[in-house]
Amino acid sequence: MNIEREPRRRRWPAGLAILMVGLGSYAAWRHFAQAAPAPQAQAAPAAKVPVTFAQAAKSDYPVEVDGLGTVSPFKTVTVRSRVDGEITRVLFKQGQMVKQGDPLVEIDKRPYQAALDQAVAKKAQDEASLRNDQLNLQRFQNLAQKSFESQQAVDTQQALVDQVKAQIEGDDAAIANARTNLDYTTIKAPFTGRTGFRQIDPGNIVHAADQNGIVTIAQLQPIAVQFTEPQDLLPAIARAFERGPAPVEALTSDGQTVLSRGTLAVIDNTVNQATGTISLKARFDNADNALWPGLSVDTRLLVDTLKQVLVVPEDAVQHGPSGLFAYVIGDDGKAVATPIQVSMSGNGRAVVNQGLTVGQKVVVSGQARLQNGAEVEARQLSSPDGKVADQAALPAGDNPTGKAD
Repeated sequence: MNIEREPRRRRWPAGLAILMVGLGSYAAWRHFAQAAPAPQAQAAPAAKVPVTFAQAAKSDYPVEVDGLGTVSPFKTVTVRSRVDGEITRVLFKQGQMVKQGDPLVEIDKRPYQAALDQAVAKKAQDEASLRNDQLNLQRFQNLAQKSFESQQAVDTQQALVDQVKAQIEGDDAAIANARTNLDYTTIKAPFTGRTGFRQIDPGNIVHAADQNGIVTIAQLQPIAVQFTEPQDLLPAIARAFERGPAPVEALTSDGQTVLSRGTLAVIDNTVNQATGTISLKARFDNADNALWPGLSVDTRLLVDTLKQVLVVPEDAVQHGPSGLFAYVIGDDGKAVATPIQVSMSGNGRAVVNQGLTVGQKVVVSGQARLQNGAEVEARQLSSPDGKVADQAALPAGDNPTGKAD
C-alpha cells in the first residue's frame, strides 16, 4: 500500500510548476499589451449646427396694449306689460333676432277697445251739447242787444259754453289715453336685438305692476367689450383716443384668434384705486355675431405706431448674464453673440435700438445648440404661408433677401 502511493505524490509538484509558468506568461502578455500605445483616432470635423434665421428690417411697429375684457350689450331691456290683461298671442321664438317695432306679444284688446269707443262717444255727446249751448248763447246775445235779455243771462250762457269746451278737451285726453292703452296691448320690440327665454305663455294674465317681465332683449349689433388697463397707460390711451378712433381687437381667451375688430368708445372718468386700473369700453359692429354677452375675451388696443424702426422676430432676442443679445450669422457662416438693446416687444416682434443693422441675419430658432462662433447651417424663416424660402440651407455668405417676421 505504501509503495503504490509514492509515485502519485511525486507527480503533483510537476503539474503545479506547469500551471505557474502558464499564468506567468499570460501576465507578461497583458502587461506588454496594455503598455503598447493605441493607434490615434482621426479627429472628425465639427458638425454645423442647423438654425433658422431672419433678416433685421425696418418697418412700422404698432404699439399695442393687452387686457382682459367681458362682452356686454350696449342695450339690455326686460320687456314688461304696461296694461293688465290676458296673453292671447306670443309672436316671437326664444333666442330669435327681432327688429325694432316687431310685435312680440298681444294682450286681449276688447276691454281697451271698449274704453276707447266710450271715450269717443262721450266726446260726440259733449260736442252736441256745445253746439246747442253756442246757439243759445247767440240768441241771448241778440236779445240782449234789444234789451230783451239781461247781460247776466248772456254771461251765464257764455260760461256754460266754455265749460262744455273744456269737457271736450278732457274727452280728447281720454281718447288719447284709451288709444294708448289699446296700443299697449300689442307689445313691440324697443330696439333690434336677440330675445332670451320667455317668461309667459298664451293664457297667462299679466299686470303692469309685474316685475318678472315677459322676455329680455339684448342688443348684439353693435356690441361692447368692457376691459381694464393699468393706470400708468392712461396718458398714452387718452392721446390715442383724442387723435381719433383707436382700433381695438377682441381675441379668444388664448390670444390666438381675432374674433372681431372695433374702436375705443368710452374711457371711464375715474381710476379704480383698489386695483390701479382704468376701465374702458370698445364698440364692435359684430356683424357675424362672433361676440356674445358675457363672453370673456382678450383685448388688444393700438395706442401708437412707431414709423420705420428696426424690427426682428421676438424669438431672436436672447437673455444672457450681461443682458440681451442675438446670434448674428456672419459672412463666414459663423454665429456670433451680439449684445442688443430692445425698446419694446410683443405680438412676435421686437424693436431693436442698438446692436443690429438692416439686413443682418439673426438666428430665430436653434439657439440651444449654439455657442459663440459656431458654424451653422442656416435656413431662412418660413414665409407667412408656411413654406420655407428658396434660399433655405444656403451658405451664410450668400445673403438672401428676406423680411422680418
